[in-house]
Amino acid sequence: MTTSPYTIRIDETLKKALEYEAALDERPPAQLAVRAIRALVEARQAKRDAITAALQEAEKGRFISSEAMFAWIDSWDSDNEGPEPSADIERPLTQ
Repeated sequence: MTTSPYTIRIDETLKKALEYEAALDERPPAQLAVRAIRALVEARQAKRDAITAALQEAEKGRFISSEAMFAWIDSWDSDNEGPEPSADIERPLTQ
């Protein structure tokens, strides 16, 4: 993978923290910054993907009521933990 230079401005406190963390890892600060930026970008993409998948699932018109979901959650860590609830609400699909 090729790389390109990219300049950013950070305040002195963040710069010192980045340099400190990089020194602990015995890595250059720029390498730590790249990993942090990559993690942020990947997390944001994963969030967008999850939202897209949830919206696509919602388009099917089948949902779990809050009552069923709360009953299931309330059963957690008990002797009578219930199974994951199934969809119990159907929305008519619009044409």
